[in-house]
Amino acid sequence: MFDGCALFLGAQGSIPFRMEKAKTLMAGDVVVTWQHRWHRRTAWLCLALGMVACGSAPPEERLRQQFSAMQSAVEQKRVGDFMAGVSDEFTGSGGMDRGALHNLLRVSTLGQASVGVTTGPLDVHVQGEDATVKFPVLLTGGSGRLLPQQAQTYQVTTGWRMEDGEWRVHYAHWDAPH
Repeated sequence: MFDGCALFLGAQGSIPFRMEKAKTLMAGDVVVTWQHRWHRRTAWLCLALGMVACGSAPPEERLRQQFSAMQSAVEQKRVGDFMAGVSDEFTGSGGMDRGALHNLLRVSTLGQASVGVTTGPLDVHVQGEDATVKFPVLLTGGSGRLLPQQAQTYQVTTGWRMEDGEWRVHYAHWDAPH
């Protein structure tokens, strides 16, 4: 009726077993059973596999993750987090540099109670350590009530480079449709 596993688990949960365990722990002895070693080894294995899995993500997937993180940063008005994904050598529409982009984002987010960024499908092309991402975007802003007070659509083309193992935007061009 009972298999060995059920008996084993039942014995560990029994009152005499727990009392003996408590006595051992109070005496200061360290008891390492094969179960503890197995759990520890399994945890290390899972951690190692997780690190390998993170490091081996395809470049396009890592770029999409960076894009998503930067989009979330703007929506949450965390301009510094967004700017961490922008290259020091950034150039944008109308000759904008990194400092001007930072100031534009600060003014835009501070002037609105809520900011929305809705992108259309991303057209991603990765070539080695360079990439291009094209997408439509709807930017909204307002008081945070049901409907935004401001909305504008743009067609955006961005250029990305791998810098210090991270994807960073090094140029952006945007046009408002006529």
